[in-house]
Amino acid sequence: MIKAILALAACLTLVWVLNTKQGNLPPFGKLLSPYRGFWQNGERPEDFPAQQKLEIAGLQQPVTVRYDDRRVPHIFAQNDHDLYLAQGYLTARDRLWQMDFVAHVAAGRLAEIVGPERLETDRFFRRMGLGFGAQKSVAAVLADPVTRVVAQSYSDGINAYINSLTPATYPFEYKLLDYAPEPWEPLKSALILKYMAFDLTGRSDDLRMSNALRKYGPAVMRDLFPDYPTREDPVIPVGTALDFKPLATPPVPPAFVAAEAPYAPNQEPSRDLGSNNFAVSGARSATGFPMLANDPHLQLNLPSIWYQVQMTAPGVNVYGVSIPGAPLAIIGFNEQVAWGVTNTYADVLDWYQVQFRDARKLEYWHAGRWKPVRRVVEHIKVRGQADRLDTVLYTHHGPVVYDHAEKPFLPQTPIGYAARWTAHDAANEFKTFYQLNRARTYADYTTALASYGAPAQNFVFADAGQDIAIWPNGRLPLKWHEQGKYLLDGRDPAQDWQGWIPAAQNPHAKNPSRGFVSSANQSSVRPQDYPYYMNWDYGSSERGRRINQRLGQMPRVTADSLRLLQNDVLGLNAQLMLPRMLALAGPAPATTPEGQALAALRAWNYQYTAEAVGPSLFELWYDNLVKRLWDDDFPLDPKGPAYRYPARDRTNNLILKEDSSRWIDDRRTRARETLPLLARQSLRWAVDSLTRKYGAQSPKWRWASQKSTDILHLLKLPGFGQMDVDCGGGSGIVNATTERNGPSWRMVVALGPQVRAYGVYPGGQSGNPGSPFYSNLLETWRVGQLDELVFLRSAEVPNARVTTAWTLQAK
Repeated sequence: MIKAILALAACLTLVWVLNTKQGNLPPFGKLLSPYRGFWQNGERPEDFPAQQKLEIAGLQQPVTVRYDDRRVPHIFAQNDHDLYLAQGYLTARDRLWQMDFVAHVAAGRLAEIVGPERLETDRFFRRMGLGFGAQKSVAAVLADPVTRVVAQSYSDGINAYINSLTPATYPFEYKLLDYAPEPWEPLKSALILKYMAFDLTGRSDDLRMSNALRKYGPAVMRDLFPDYPTREDPVIPVGTALDFKPLATPPVPPAFVAAEAPYAPNQEPSRDLGSNNFAVSGARSATGFPMLANDPHLQLNLPSIWYQVQMTAPGVNVYGVSIPGAPLAIIGFNEQVAWGVTNTYADVLDWYQVQFRDARKLEYWHAGRWKPVRRVVEHIKVRGQADRLDTVLYTHHGPVVYDHAEKPFLPQTPIGYAARWTAHDAANEFKTFYQLNRARTYADYTTALASYGAPAQNFVFADAGQDIAIWPNGRLPLKWHEQGKYLLDGRDPAQDWQGWIPAAQNPHAKNPSRGFVSSANQSSVRPQDYPYYMNWDYGSSERGRRINQRLGQMPRVTADSLRLLQNDVLGLNAQLMLPRMLALAGPAPATTPEGQALAALRAWNYQYTAEAVGPSLFELWYDNLVKRLWDDDFPLDPKGPAYRYPARDRTNNLILKEDSSRWIDDRRTRARETLPLLARQSLRWAVDSLTRKYGAQSPKWRWASQKSTDILHLLKLPGFGQMDVDCGGGSGIVNATTERNGPSWRMVVALGPQVRAYGVYPGGQSGNPGSPFYSNLLETWRVGQLDELVFLRSAEVPNARVTTAWTLQAK
């Protein structure tokens, strides 16, 4: 009897262990079960029939869905309600876990899925106010009768799919993490857009800049951190005349130098998050009609960031990419217009030093009086542990992200400062994209932009009526010059944001004489051409200058020439700096490793191709030379106040022209360093680094191996991503493919009597690793090709690439 009881207890214990998540380990019994485990997620041909009828709760009229050979759904509905309900349903069918996971990240709810190791992540996103801003924006969306239908119908469609699932049919990641999907609501869609705003505008260098200002003073800062680079081709063409009467800008208040703040230089914001977009006029194109291209550069993940869809209903027939979890097409085209976006780098996040009345932190000083602090208690669920309560303090500026000394989740976050950020404000971006999806003319486009809030984006535009345009657009604060370049005084109302630049006065250009518009995250506009301050620090100018250089040399642009431009790999920084660095380094014996490296660099054509050795050498050499120049003056020391290096343009001018600059000498050494000495030392370091990694100089030093582009699963699951993707490109290159970032969607649109478009992203339509459509587009993307996009004008039109037809009908 004892043996039987022990055996039964052991059996029950084993059953419990195998069906319960143990720390980071999944419940292997459930996961491996042939009836409900991951085996059920393998996609079979019968799972995707060519013809079927699906009953979906909430539909008002039947909807036809035709799938093409890339598994892109083409939705034909008879009203807006059904169109967006179908979009929600079909997007969830392919990407439910992805969109649910991102919504959990933005809401600060990861710990309830994975446990206490993500508690600090949750605290940070709640303290940054993503939920605070999403609540405001979703209220604006639901207050508008048009976008309320869009948001609610989309949510209803997602819920219709969720309600059709069983534990056996949950997406794989739910089984791995052992949790279940929950009902969707419009707030989650708003959270996803706020997460995109965080990704593009949620970090700043204000803390490091203030440390440098305190150390060196304003004269040095004006020299080393100027407001406009010497090499630039701004988004708005130089000399573009104003078509408005500007407002008076706020007066500059007395200078404020923030208290010294520590900074841990890990988890740095990527400088590679950017994008390219451009449009050429009909006069410059081979077809006589405008053409437009866009390739947003974001982190490369599987499932893919974007989801392709065509949506047709009365008044709209649009093709584009959506963000899973948010309705509408974010980038796309219809029969009359095309549009695309890039990040503006406008300064829309500032930090205000808060003076509390006492340790209770119930009041703060502003405008000569004590004002009440609003205290918000965040209730954080933690898997396997008791819930946590976290109190966040709000001033009129925004949340005090960290109100006492602790190690911030992101070290760019100053302690004791309130964040003023446009993502906290109510805006109805759904309305912008709803109107862009239906736009026919330039006037429709500008009307759509008026309701857009965050993140600030360069919206490029072209239409079949022969207009092209670009607007750096969003809610842009009306600032005094250099407001937000450094940390701000939260006590002084003169340092508050003083209103907004009117939407109609955001920078813009329409049909410029050069015949094209473009952006690549460079400066929006030359300061003397625009009355308002937007920022001092933008993406390096090389991509923008190279794009404009190439476009200026194309008399008869074709869709394929724009594709080739998207894949351009010439390095303008190497073209500018390598001759000078070679001269500084001087000769070296041909038989030495340095001599062989110099010979390879002299023969290099500045192309960042996968096979080239030159990029591997140059990038290591240049980066180490920059570090040797600045590290003694602007150290990245985790134990003390930290700094950032001057921008590339200023550094290059020092290397090119300032041989006797005081910044060249390393004050930490007794010897006096010179540029030739630093050049030789950094060259030796670069050669040694490659030799230790790959052996003596050989084709193994190729750029693709050194760069090593990885496209990871969102959970970084081994085997569910694509490692060491063999491709060229790099930071500051038009083809901006780096280690983890790159073109997340490439699109080229040729407008005309019959619009034609081409596009690809590095992944596939399905978020299911067991589907053949999980990463089927990756090879096309890797080699720089584009698929022609199937644009149907009706549900009945025949197309050789479209053989699937489903009917969605009311349940």
